[in-house]
Parts: sequence; C-alpha cells; structure tokens
Amino acid sequence: MSRMAFFADLMGTLFARRPGNAAALSRVPVTELCETLLSPQGEVSGMQRAREILTQYRAMDDEGKRAFFRHLAEEFDIDPEKLIEAAALYRDNRDPASFTQLRRETEPRRQELLRRLNQAPGATEELVRMRLDLLAMMKDEPDLSRIDHDFAHLFASWFNRGFLVLRHIDWGTPANILEKIIEYEAVHAINDWNDLQRRLRPGDRRCFAFFHPAMPEEPLIFVEVALCKGVPGSIQWLLADGRETVPDSDFDTAVFYSISNCQEGLRGISFGNSLIKQVVEDLRRDLPQIRTFVTLSPVPGLTRHLRAVAGERPEVAALLEAADAKDPGALTPHLPLLKKLTADYLVNVKRPNGLPADPVARFHLGNGALLHEVHVLGDTSANGFRQSCTAMVNYLYDLPKVEENNENFVRDKTVAISKSVRSLLAQNRSSENGEAPGWLEAPQKLLGLSGSQNRS
Repeated sequence: MSRMAFFADLMGTLFARRPGNAAALSRVPVTELCETLLSPQGEVSGMQRAREILTQYRAMDDEGKRAFFRHLAEEFDIDPEKLIEAAALYRDNRDPASFTQLRRETEPRRQELLRRLNQAPGATEELVRMRLDLLAMMKDEPDLSRIDHDFAHLFASWFNRGFLVLRHIDWGTPANILEKIIEYEAVHAINDWNDLQRRLRPGDRRCFAFFHPAMPEEPLIFVEVALCKGVPGSIQWLLADGRETVPDSDFDTAVFYSISNCQEGLRGISFGNSLIKQVVEDLRRDLPQIRTFVTLSPVPGLTRHLRAVAGERPEVAALLEAADAKDPGALTPHLPLLKKLTADYLVNVKRPNGLPADPVARFHLGNGALLHEVHVLGDTSANGFRQSCTAMVNYLYDLPKVEENNENFVRDKTVAISKSVRSLLAQNRSSENGEAPGWLEAPQKLLGLSGSQNRS
C-alpha cells in the first residue's frame, strides 16, 4: 500500500468516527448517498459515504432492504440504448476510446457502486452479509438475480486463490475462531468443546481453513483430516470417543472426512478444490510417509433417490423400511443390495446436464478424484440413516491421475471409478439380467471396516 493510500485510509476511518458525523449524514437518503458515492471525489470523502451507506443498510428492516435492492436493479442497471450505441461505435472504429466506452456501458453502475462501498473499513464482510440478504429475497423476486450476478462477479475476483490464506487450526487457535468451527461444521456436528478437542488435539488429526485478509476472524471454508493406517469406512469409528491415537510411524493415509463452507453469502464461489490441493501439498511436504489421500464422504441424495424408485422395486421399499427403523441390525439383511444401489446411484443417476445427481459426487469428481469404495453402515447416526441409509464412500485423490480425471469429467462427464466399484456395477447388470447375484461378501468387507487399501 502506498503512503498516500495508507494516509487516506487512516483519515477516512478517523473522519467516519468523529462524534456527530454519522448522525449528520443519516439524514441523507441512502439512494442519494449512492449517487454521491459514484460521483468524482477524493478517497476520504468516498470512504465516508461508503461507511454511511452500509450503516443505513444495516439499520433497515426487510422491506427497506428489499426497496434498496429494487433501486439497485432498476436505477443502476445497464442502459440498453447507450450499450447499443457504444457497440456500434466500436464496430466502426476499433480504437482505444471506443473500446473504453463499450466496456463502461457493458457494466452496470451497481458494480462500481459495490467496489466503492468496499472502501469502508470492514466493508467486505458487510457486503458478504448483504448478498446473503439478497439471496433470501431472490426466492420471491427472481428479477433481483441481476444484482446477484454483480456480487458473484466481484466476489470471484476479490476471493480468488491469490488472496486466500491457509491456516492450521489446532487447540491453540484463538477461542473465537474455534467457536466458529463448531458453529459452521456442516457435515458431522461438533457437539461440544470436548468433541472439538477430540478432532483437533490428537497427533493424528488436522484441521485447515482458508481466510481472507479482509475477514481475518471469519473462516471461509475448512477441512478436517484424520491420519490413519489404511482407508476407513465408518465415521463413527473415525470419531469414536476413547479411540487409540495412531502413531506417526504407522499412518499412511490422509482422510478428508468433513469439508464445510462457512459463508453462505459466498455461495457459488469455489474454495474447496484449492483447499484440498493445498492441504495435500502441505501434508506431502510435512508427512512424506502419507501416500494415500481419500475422503470419507456422505451420499446426501441417496435416500431421496431410493424413495423415488421404491414404488417399482419391492426390494428397495423393504430396504427403506428397515432403514426407517434406524437399527443397524434391521438393515443388515439389505446391506449387499444397499452397496450395489449406492454405486449405481453415484455413477449412473444423472442431472439433465449429464452430471451426477449427488452434489458431493459432483464436487469431488469435478476436482479429479476417483470413486474408490462404497461402505454400508458407514454412518449410523440419525442423519446417516436419513440421508443415505448409512452408506458412505471414499473418493481417492490419486495425484498422478487427478488432472486426467478432471479433464475427462469436464469434457465427457466421465466418472472415474475403481475396480471394486466397477465390480459392483457389473453385479447390478447381472442381477437385472436375471443371473445369480455375485455380491455376497464377507460381513467385515461389507461394513468397510477392514482398513485395507483397495487401490484401483
């Protein structure tokens, strides 16, 4: 930062805090302040106006915020006539001046307004919360989505990988950050501080989070990692109270068992791919004995899919009835079928655009991972029974093949799978053709608790 920019920032902050200044500005309508902010003025004055706009916005009720967004949508939109005129001018001239004018007319004025609002101290976090309000209101007023395109465009630039800071979260991390880890955990709830301690303090556990310099106390996304010997297939086993810690000399596998996005106002801004790749690189550097990088992932859309097909398949209806009891014993006779159905769902059930129906599958396969193994009774919590009849899966990040898998998935929508998953799919086809099923396996293998590393 230059000396002048630093001085302007300091003076703007001090000026905004002068007694009586906010009260004087509060009498100016927010719409008028927005127009003033877009007019030519010095940095100090602009920072003051930005702060006052955000202060007024915070004080608005829902209807006031809705009116504010409607004003941005209509009065700060692109002018189609000016855009057509600028396009015609550039078509005929192709000089720098006409190009500059075309660029100016293709961008809604509200994008520049949001940029200038970001001058105020703490504005980035406030704008993330503002977008969260907008997303909620778009459900009833889809026309406001025009504004969301501007937020998404700017956030994709402001929160790109070059600005993100990776931090190791451990038991020594400040308590206010740890409280947010508990609050934002979205996959496997952290029940209390003792539960959090079990995930952070042992030597075979890690947690990493991305932060942004403008939001230093707000994690954007975090991943929890278990260091294991072999590939586990049960989240209850992985998080068990009183489990034995794996010595450094024994673990050879890093398991990403929970990835949680923390800021709903940044929905659609991708952090997970960069986070996993950075954590893999850090772990490879610090712990060279780790050679295998996998997830232990939920299958959140499985039960919903099974309910959709149960009317035509009595065996699926019986499986769902057993799962509704939330009793592993009742589900045991249906485990071979559940394993096959899970593989079929993840590989063959698609959205209209040809991508997998399951959101977690789309994420990891889109990052270049491989569908490695299916585990039944992998999550016997109430949520595990509800969303996937207890099924969980491993996605393998086979580093030499990640780029190739990603290219195939993006280009051809090809799902990379292991030999064991391919075998499950073949068994599905055999059963559908009336052949004798070949999927009766040893109970310990069905439970996914053997710890074996079945690499493709």
